[in-house]
Amino acid sequence: MSERRPHLYDQHVALGAKTTNFGGWEMPLAYPSGTVAEHLACRRDAVVFDVSHLGTVRVEGAGSFDALQRTLTNDLRKIAPGRAQYTHLLTDQGFVVDDIIVWWVDEESFDVMPNASNTQGVTAALPGADVTASRCVLAVQGPEARERVATIDPRFGEVGRNRVAVIEWGGVPVRIAGTGYTGEAGVEFSVPNDAAPALFDAILAAGVTPAGLGARDTLRLEAALPLYGHELSLQSTTLEAGLGWVLGWEKETFRGRAAVAAERDRGVARHLAGVVAETRQPLRDGALVRLEGRELGTLSSGNYSPVLERGIGLGLLSEAPEPGAPVEVEVRGRVVAARVSALPFVRKAS
Repeated sequence: MSERRPHLYDQHVALGAKTTNFGGWEMPLAYPSGTVAEHLACRRDAVVFDVSHLGTVRVEGAGSFDALQRTLTNDLRKIAPGRAQYTHLLTDQGFVVDDIIVWWVDEESFDVMPNASNTQGVTAALPGADVTASRCVLAVQGPEARERVATIDPRFGEVGRNRVAVIEWGGVPVRIAGTGYTGEAGVEFSVPNDAAPALFDAILAAGVTPAGLGARDTLRLEAALPLYGHELSLQSTTLEAGLGWVLGWEKETFRGRAAVAAERDRGVARHLAGVVAETRQPLRDGALVRLEGRELGTLSSGNYSPVLERGIGLGLLSEAPEPGAPVEVEVRGRVVAARVSALPFVRKAS
């Protein structure tokens, strides 16, 4: 099956983007400035990511709220229309099918935002329509993100954290949420394809740096945010990833509830932990972690932290060592000295 390209693909190439396959999409990996520069621009100012590879499943009409409540883990009664919520879709056995952001647009309209490779599975689980091909999603992230987009339209800067709004811009309705995946402040725009080139150009003209998926990964890792296929998967659970707060125990049911309740009662088999290398050596997923000679498991994610200037990694480990505990990480046959870290590795600038 051929890779899909985002609607703005030609504009990314014109900016010199190097592209890569991600979830079946050919997406920008980095621009000529490079991943480290893009990463630091997000921590210090603002960047824009094209994340159109993420899915949008639009669930509308009477019964939409009830369908989401009985399927997804989090409790929508904690929020209201005009808000966004992080949630999970589980198997009956309690494993993670996907982690999702729900944009509650109005009383009977929801945009359910799955990961790229999981859109079909989420569509099958919910009574919604896959509208991914009709829109682009642009994520503006960083401590100056809202100030930058406010120069395009003051209303853009008024969309606060986890808020959702529909704002007409350029003659089309643009759906905006105060969400992101970097640990920094920011907003995400879901814009019809025809208006996307103009909005992307306006964001760049506002002084926002284009950034690719390379920086998106190092940013989310510094913030200890899970990545599907790594910290979350069909072989791992919400509780193992330390995300029990997305389980709506007050609800009568959600898919997988009985399985995760049993896991909660007996205790988790693995614990999410972070490690920081003593050197600049990047850590890698699959690297073996040892504590006092005991094998604790492998890293689920690893990379180089441009802020800490050290290798960092996350892993689902059989023990939960205290922060500061010395460990060894075996990276491609090389043993790297490291220490267990409190999470997140880096807190947002703002």
